[in-house]
Amino acid sequence: MKDAMGENAIKAAEMLMNEHVSGARFHPFAAGAGAADLAGAYAIQREYVRLQMQARGIGAAGYKVGLTSPRMQAMCKIDRPIAGVVLKDRVHRSGVSLEASRYGRVGLEFEIAVRLGRDLKPGDDVAGAIEAVCPAVEIVDDRHCDYATLDVLSLVADNSWNAGIVLGEFSMCWPDLETIEGVVSSNGQAADRGWGRDVLGHPFNSVAWVAQHLGETGQGLHAGDIVMTGNLVTTKFPAESSIHRFELQGLGFVELSIRV
Repeated sequence: MKDAMGENAIKAAEMLMNEHVSGARFHPFAAGAGAADLAGAYAIQREYVRLQMQARGIGAAGYKVGLTSPRMQAMCKIDRPIAGVVLKDRVHRSGVSLEASRYGRVGLEFEIAVRLGRDLKPGDDVAGAIEAVCPAVEIVDDRHCDYATLDVLSLVADNSWNAGIVLGEFSMCWPDLETIEGVVSSNGQAADRGWGRDVLGHPFNSVAWVAQHLGETGQGLHAGDIVMTGNLVTTKFPAESSIHRFELQGLGFVELSIRV
């Protein structure tokens, strides 16, 4: 017989599945219907991800780490990083064109992605485990969230809003990721910029954080996993059809278009 937390996670995950299918607006869990703490929120997330993988016959490609910069934490009024799972059928290559109508409200986050060359346990040397690095965009779906009501437990349970990723070309050689500058442009016009140090001081710190996070529940990072390390700027919400480019100096660029 499942314990109360397990039963609660199943019910909450099934509710999330139904809300995504029906296009319901994001809302915090009602009292008693969600999680009491972060452990409970991640339990719901694991069940929700399991249901998605089962329904679509897919596996996981890796993980996302969110809220890693002061700007993003201020935007969401949440003062800690969060994690989510990236599913294999939501991994896109640079140049992809996406329909905004597929999402409740599509948001774009501009990041440094890493690919692991070997398994990584908490406390292991992160740099030695990373095989390649690339510029990337995370696709998030906030389902028209009212940010005044956003709480970390409901956000985490909803797989931290991950709706896919877009990857540039991976490189096995990379410049200093602490000082690297990332420039975001929309329709050819510069829109924002940030630096690698904005992501927990260094993007590799995000990888160490998610390795520790997974280790707490007996999970782990494995060779081939992709980790999205966090947004260098703030989430952009395209309101019209547009082309978006994210360039990391000395590393390359990633590009995608949104059709509204």
